[in-house]
Amino acid sequence: MQLYKKLSRIGFLKNSYAFKFLFVAFIGIHIPLIGLLFFVLYGSKTISAHSILIFALIITLVASAATLFFLKKLIKPIEVASKALDDYRNDRTIPFLPTNFSDEAGLLMSNIQESIADNENFITEKQDLVYLLSHDLRNFVANSKSAAMLILEEDSSDYVKELASLIDQSSGQQFHYIENFIKLLKEQDQIIKRSTEEAIIQFSPLFSIVAKQLDQLLVLKNIKLILSFEIQEALLKIEEDLLIRVLVNLIDNAIKFSYPNSEINVRVYLDGTKICLDVTDTGIGFNQSQSTELFKKFTKMSALGTSNEPSTGIGLYLCKKIIERHEGEISAKSEGARKGSTFSIVFH
Repeated sequence: MQLYKKLSRIGFLKNSYAFKFLFVAFIGIHIPLIGLLFFVLYGSKTISAHSILIFALIITLVASAATLFFLKKLIKPIEVASKALDDYRNDRTIPFLPTNFSDEAGLLMSNIQESIADNENFITEKQDLVYLLSHDLRNFVANSKSAAMLILEEDSSDYVKELASLIDQSSGQQFHYIENFIKLLKEQDQIIKRSTEEAIIQFSPLFSIVAKQLDQLLVLKNIKLILSFEIQEALLKIEEDLLIRVLVNLIDNAIKFSYPNSEINVRVYLDGTKICLDVTDTGIGFNQSQSTELFKKFTKMSALGTSNEPSTGIGLYLCKKIIERHEGEISAKSEGARKGSTFSIVFH
């Protein structure tokens, strides 16, 4: 950026990025000619044609290399602007681009900076509005639920109690949906703001934390969690707590849809250069043609677990978002109903 800044202080180059390029190219083109003239005019009178040719070739190559070098330096504003956009798109990193230049490159950087700032303000305002509306809706639903409970506690007719029970059930479902919606917004915002730096993940300690979080659920259904590590560690572009969250979600999902007194197998292994994590159960399974539907938010495939456990419909969606954001893939396969399923995570 230093060359660009210095050229921007020159009056006739200040407002035109194209003129800066032409100026550098003009100097680069004429350096060999000027050098050759000085060599011929002020050199020895016995300079041979061969010497002139060699000098002309050398100075042309040097001047060309120098011109290309400075033109590369002059492209720096475009590279900075491109990287700023890429960082914001991938990691939502807010750039700090210079906005005090008046040529085309300066306007590009200024527009990118202002557009990102406007977009961030819009996102913040939208989230604040959604949280406010969701909070108010939650209160309205809670009021309806409370009113229904009061009616049920009163000595009312069976018909009134039946209606109140329907209101209570409906309000409960709406309250559950709004809670999940708020959770989804918060989770998505956290995922977007996370970095994607590489870190060494130790699988044995990581799964100890996962198993501890799921211990109660495993005990309740008498399900055995079997862990198999064919590799002990790997360098991954994901933070440990995010990977724990994904694995807890996947194994919790497997517990939910597994039958009591069964097993869940977790395998960590290498497939060529790929790091793979499989979670396999022998539960209710699914139709393979519907596998992509499982990862959609508030999917229609949400159902009660084998012991009537509720399903939010956002767990697998968030798992997919986290894994894909950290250069991985997640998929599900099953041979059909009551034939179990396998959820696989692959990091390249």
